[in-house]
Amino acid sequence: MAGTKTHANKTIDDDNPIKLKYLAKMISPEQQLSIIERGVTEIIQKDDLLARLEKSVRENKPLRIKTGFDPTAPDIHLGHTVLIEKMRQFQELGHEIIFLIGDFTGMIGDPSGKNEMRKPLTKEEVDENAKTYRRQIFKILDPDKTRVVFNSEWFSKMSAMEIVRLGALQTVARILERDDFKKRFESHSSITLLEFYYPLFQAYDSVHLRADVELGGTDQRFNLLLGRTLQKDYGQPGQTVIMLPLLEGLDGVNKMSKSLGNYIGINEPPSEIFGKLMSTTDELMLRYYELLSHVRMEELAALKEGITNGTVHPRKAKEDLALELTARYHSKEAAAKTLEDFGRMFRSKELPDEIPETFVKWTEPGMWIARLMKDTGLAQSTGEAMRLIKQGGVTVNDSKVSDPDTKLPPGEYIFKVGKRKFLKIHSA
Repeated sequence: MAGTKTHANKTIDDDNPIKLKYLAKMISPEQQLSIIERGVTEIIQKDDLLARLEKSVRENKPLRIKTGFDPTAPDIHLGHTVLIEKMRQFQELGHEIIFLIGDFTGMIGDPSGKNEMRKPLTKEEVDENAKTYRRQIFKILDPDKTRVVFNSEWFSKMSAMEIVRLGALQTVARILERDDFKKRFESHSSITLLEFYYPLFQAYDSVHLRADVELGGTDQRFNLLLGRTLQKDYGQPGQTVIMLPLLEGLDGVNKMSKSLGNYIGINEPPSEIFGKLMSTTDELMLRYYELLSHVRMEELAALKEGITNGTVHPRKAKEDLALELTARYHSKEAAAKTLEDFGRMFRSKELPDEIPETFVKWTEPGMWIARLMKDTGLAQSTGEAMRLIKQGGVTVNDSKVSDPDTKLPPGEYIFKVGKRKFLKIHSA
């Protein structure tokens, strides 16, 4: 059949209509590379990527850009969007974006960076999480230009012998080169054969999709490079690997994570997103600008210079970033209202002229808000604090707190409990 290639019992269509709609907007390979490099930790190999971009322009054929996400949790936070924003850049340059939902591999669980086997998810859990992923990614990506695939489409059709042959392509010694496996092996911790197969499955995704480029976090280095190797084993050109940094959470130290309470979820209310971004340090704010904002590099350079020489106030820069991201995940109208509410709270007479202040030593990256209220006298017990939160009586930095399990990273917070009780808490 013309225009197709058959590989591993699956037909890959090279004339996917998604791919060829927007090539008129493509710019020179050198300009594309400059855009792609923003915020990137490493490209393997940069010369190879430039050559691919040159061929893409010459042949009027977009590159296949693959990024995989295992739907192991239902919510996407700003840490996840670092990769998705890079996909958006490729998309706007006219390339084909393949958003791979690892519904098959998600039932195994990626052991990268783990010191024990991750608990496998059920098919029902994976399917439900995958649905929410699809709804959330299109807050960033254009659905008309995005190809969403599930790796169960091909793995569920592979025979036992095909899976055995896949395992024969790599040695145990090579798999044990991965740092987390190596540490677990040396400490005599158990490693299942299923976990050994995970990086092979992720690598085979690239083979099946004939990916030109794969994006991933720095913690995925081994898996990404294995995809490049496996493609060569199957007679394909090895993909270019682009690694992006792991976004620091609101504590400015640890990787953004819901379990640490240092995250900003893209489905959170506008006031939560805005308020959390306003609580960041100046240094972290600039980091978020580089990895999350759509401002041009020259604008970012001018912003950094303005903050350094005093012509730009950091608070105004934070407001602009909070406004941009709140609008992206909600609407311009919601963002404008949140900015207005936030400004009124902190610049009007709604706040008392004098607010008592206290310093608290943060004993963990995310302090449980109920404990913080008890320790500072805002509540007589953690139980009372949780009850006040559930009743809607607690506001932090103009954002109403609705979750009694909320954890706060180090920073500066103005608490309002009820109608008249205020307290400014500084992390010591």
